[in-house]
Amino acid sequence: MPRLPKSLERLINELSRLPGIGPKTAQRLAFYLLKKDSIDINNLAVSISQVQSGITFCSVCHNMTETDPCSVCSDVHRDHTILCVVEEPLDALALDKTAFKGLFHVLGGVLNPLEGIGPQDLKIDSLLERIRSSSIQEVIVATNPSLEGETTSMHLAKLLKEFPDVKVTRIARGLPMGGDLEYADDITLTRALEGRREY
Repeated sequence: MPRLPKSLERLINELSRLPGIGPKTAQRLAFYLLKKDSIDINNLAVSISQVQSGITFCSVCHNMTETDPCSVCSDVHRDHTILCVVEEPLDALALDKTAFKGLFHVLGGVLNPLEGIGPQDLKIDSLLERIRSSSIQEVIVATNPSLEGETTSMHLAKLLKEFPDVKVTRIARGLPMGGDLEYADDITLTRALEGRREY
């Protein structure tokens, strides 16, 4: 039985390590790439290497960026009195497609004791410091409507009681329980933002 060349096997193995890519899909992708022009392959390789070297995280909001601070934090036309707290950069991207024009703070995950993720593993301390040193008037907690997202939002609500002059709201239940912000449509996200409530 003929074997695949080692270089092709290596490519299939690396592709199958990507999330959502199984062995069969990895094999199809590898054979697709094999048929592509060398210029296309080089462009893909350069794009992949530049993602690693060109992307950093904003020192203010912890979102992905190529400049520090990011374009959202440095935009003078955004409302710097409203801060939306999200789990991951893709959540901020999804909410930014709506009419929301405030600022973001990316936690970098959610509380999950089963996986050993506690408050010290998230960007909570920098969130509190950011509120202390700025003119934030409202914090919107926009964690995903999952068990971990709810636990994180309740933990944040307790901590944010330290700021009696800051209104703390939670996005409305326009999203299904267990769903992710990055997969919601713009209308659902807009309604969720409009229907947020105070803790």
